[in-house]
Amino acid sequence: MSDLSRVRSTRPPTRRGERSEPSHAIGGVAVMHRRQEQADAMAQTRRAVELGNTGGSAALPELLTLTSHPRASVRRAAASALGKLATAADAQPALPRLAELTRDPHPQVRQYAILALGKLADESALPALRDVLNRPTEPDYNLRSALRAIEQVQAAANAKRLASPVACARCGRHTTPAEREMSERQFQRVYCDACFNAVFIERRNFDAKVQNQKTILTQDRTVVQTQGERRIANWLTDHGIACRYDDKFQIIQGYAVRPDFYLPEFDVYIEYWGLDTTDYEIGMLKKRKLYQQEGKRLISVYPEDLPRLDAVLTQKLSAYGWHHPDSHPPPRRRDERSESSP
Repeated sequence: MSDLSRVRSTRPPTRRGERSEPSHAIGGVAVMHRRQEQADAMAQTRRAVELGNTGGSAALPELLTLTSHPRASVRRAAASALGKLATAADAQPALPRLAELTRDPHPQVRQYAILALGKLADESALPALRDVLNRPTEPDYNLRSALRAIEQVQAAANAKRLASPVACARCGRHTTPAEREMSERQFQRVYCDACFNAVFIERRNFDAKVQNQKTILTQDRTVVQTQGERRIANWLTDHGIACRYDDKFQIIQGYAVRPDFYLPEFDVYIEYWGLDTTDYEIGMLKKRKLYQQEGKRLISVYPEDLPRLDAVLTQKLSAYGWHHPDSHPPPRRRDERSESSP
């Protein structure tokens, strides 16, 4: 039997009055199916727009369902509608889904999700918005939208913080937004106006007292308070190590410290603990705890260290990468010698 005969024999017999299905009829069914899908997508898009315009929390479940529609146009309309609900209803339950839509395959769906998150202005959206900025292939219009949305979220958070009641750190009275703004800018802490004035006078008097105690001149013409500080300052100058003396540093929110020396090249603080009074020791313990709590590099020097100051500072600074100019350079490793050999 030939191959053609074998194929014909396997075909089912056609009954009288029946016709085989023409190929153009199958194609027509596919076209009708696509048209039906398009009509459905248009209807769902109109429904999303309608839900967004009417507002109300009751629209939220249906809109969340539409954000999973297979057509990008429907998902985009649903994301836009959720953004419109931000001013008319509690749309906070939509935040997780909108954050997911910022990674939708379609860039315009991502755009409308980003815009909606900006309108909702909730801080929980910041990770998703910042993630958008880290994508090198993201369209420019989405990057701009993400930046605007982040600004909206941060502005709303700041306004909420200013509107929330905050107690004065000194007397406990509730402060106004103007009081909080002024005191945080000056002291990094919250004070009412009365306590602000009292703290300002106390700080001014303390600063004046410190300045009056600075009577000892160092090699680089810095005026310090004690002979121990002078010895340390001169040692740093002799070894070419830049330092800042008695500057204020905010190493933790709301607290500023004035280290004796700060070495910016090594990010190291040096404190000379030169007194032995009870009040001084209490302050020393608090200050050391603050350095430790914030993970700062602190070198403590005591009066008994002064006779061997060179050895003490050399040893302690070496732990942070400094090498004494008189010391021999460390021996090179075998691989370094082989690389430099001709």
